[in-house]
Amino acid sequence: MRRDYFSLDVTGLDRVAEDKPPTPPALLIDFDGPASMLQERITDGSAELLDASEIDVSFRFLTDVDATEANGVVSVSDRVTGQFILELNADAETILAFVTAAREFEQHAEEETLYRVVISIDGEETVAYDKRMFLLYNQSGNLLRNHSLIPSGVEL
Repeated sequence: MRRDYFSLDVTGLDRVAEDKPPTPPALLIDFDGPASMLQERITDGSAELLDASEIDVSFRFLTDVDATEANGVVSVSDRVTGQFILELNADAETILAFVTAAREFEQHAEEETLYRVVISIDGEETVAYDKRMFLLYNQSGNLLRNHSLIPSGVEL
């Protein structure tokens, strides 16, 4: 699937700063390509939507981490097979602000969820996942532990 079929909106970046009730930040991914392509990828062999425990979400820098106007790719992949469900281009500054908001949310909330991923097809929500782990990688594919959301007790 082409990355330009996807758009990304990130919400909840300012909730803690504005003293609003804590809600997890969210990655809102909208797909405007052929619906059957994405529906096939977000379901298992029995046409059931994949569960949150069956997917991983990550960001890989395409530029140097410290570059001005750094960018990269947000990926949602099948945890069992490793196959990419979707990939889309994203601005690194937005993603780093998203990670910061998730960390701040964790400090003020009593939930297990650190963030949400909502996948929509042509503006209609198809699936929403509550997640705790979000991994960031540099352009060489090395894990950036200090930038990633890694729940305590998780061994990578």
